[in-house]
Amino acid sequence: MKALDLDVLAMIVAVADTGNISRAAEVVHRSQSAVSMQIKTLETALGKPLFVRRSRSVTPTQDGEVLLTYARRMLALRDEAWAAVVRPDVTGRVVLGVPDDYASSLLPPILKKFSATYPKVEIQVVGLPSVALAPMVKDGSVDLVCATRVKGLSGEFVRFEPMVWAASPSVHEIWRERPLPIAVFLPGSVARENAIRSLERARIPYRTSYESPSLMGLLSMVEAGLAIAPLARCAVPAHLSQLGQAQGLPEPDALEVILARSSKSRRPPCDFMAENIMSELRR
Repeated sequence: MKALDLDVLAMIVAVADTGNISRAAEVVHRSQSAVSMQIKTLETALGKPLFVRRSRSVTPTQDGEVLLTYARRMLALRDEAWAAVVRPDVTGRVVLGVPDDYASSLLPPILKKFSATYPKVEIQVVGLPSVALAPMVKDGSVDLVCATRVKGLSGEFVRFEPMVWAASPSVHEIWRERPLPIAVFLPGSVARENAIRSLERARIPYRTSYESPSLMGLLSMVEAGLAIAPLARCAVPAHLSQLGQAQGLPEPDALEVILARSSKSRRPPCDFMAENIMSELRR
């Protein structure tokens, strides 16, 4: 029973959610080796494996799924208890703008933790490309924006997010085709500009086979094996391959992630949300 430490359970949940031990380590702010060791120690104590380890992914076993159900409940209860004592008086509403690629990867654990800590704060998330969120900060339509730095959108530096080329591992090596078929966001996207600039520098001919403002749209083309997509590394699902120089592809410039605030955001709920985003993503 002592092996069911809450910090270890948080690692179990992170591995299950990300499908990858290295990404889980980033979520819980521990080293990859520490996460692996803690999981193996718990498996030894239980006498049962909790995960099936494959070359590109990690998935829960049947016993792992059972433990995950309890782990999520125990962690939620811990956060609820903390919130009930520490911040019982924080109320209000926060409107957060974030592009698809960050909304699906960087923000979920932060929003989940924030919601548990400040249960009386209403959160509204606006999912739009970074360039579309810029005017919304100025007119106060959103309180906070966690996005890529683009023209017209300034804010506090958070981190640099590397870019990679996402491809389907189950289809032929499409990245060898010339011109190279790529699926990209619409014009105005920094990810698109960085990727195309890197291809032009490397003198690799390409063709834009798909354009979309939606991350899901790009991923659908990649999964079908019809194109590769230049994405923030954090946004690439575990079941897809991440390509780079080893496959003869240039490395696009990293994306600068910033946190922007509107003039209407100077109130406690927004302050606490901004503080959480900065502290979690900077780690």
